[in-house]
Amino acid sequence: MAAVRILVIDDDAELCELLADYLGSEGFSVVAAHDAESGLSRALEGQASLVVLDVMLPGMSGFELLRRLRERSRVPVVMLTARGDDVDRIVGLEMGADDYLPKPFNPRELVARIRAVLRRGPPASDPSDRAPPPLSVGDLELDPATRVVRQGGRPVELTSVEFSLLEALVRAAGTVVPREALAEAALGRKLSAYDRSVDVHVSSLRRKLGPRVGELERIKPVRGVGYLYALTRPGEG
Repeated sequence: MAAVRILVIDDDAELCELLADYLGSEGFSVVAAHDAESGLSRALEGQASLVVLDVMLPGMSGFELLRRLRERSRVPVVMLTARGDDVDRIVGLEMGADDYLPKPFNPRELVARIRAVLRRGPPASDPSDRAPPPLSVGDLELDPATRVVRQGGRPVELTSVEFSLLEALVRAAGTVVPREALAEAALGRKLSAYDRSVDVHVSSLRRKLGPRVGELERIKPVRGVGYLYALTRPGEG
């Protein structure tokens, strides 16, 4: 089986070499780009299964690169941000990053984040397995087998993490899903103190799907607990 290819876009050549060695020992194939233009070009080639993207890049910020990448690709992205810079993390998630990791970081933590994000992708096909049935609630239909979302019949472009988060909410429509459970389902990890990742992804879902379905708030925050997806019959809203 071919190794999963990771594209690292970072102008720190030494760090890229260290990551290539470490990720290689974990079974990944690593290619690196040290500037934004070449990184974007490689990301758009479609050969990488995941992109590790630094915020600070020469010529173009990681945010601008991510914006341009998301116009044409849904490849999973883990952003590297400055430690303690919550604004960078939130902006990256809002622009379509799947997760983030503050610098400096432990390579083992990066491997854990990469594997967690990759697990959110489409499941490997197995002829002996029956495809899970689509989920429908209100104006929304999710197909877990193909990870396609349709709202009122039109496709909605979601990142892999956004899809997993929405799936967890829709499966429990009408009941509150704790933020910790959403983090495990969508991010594959526990939330750390002051971690707003789930909240930012929910905000992105509300923006893409609309804040309301019929007369109900589509995804309702429940203070101190989590979120609730409105329970409506298919076709309502």
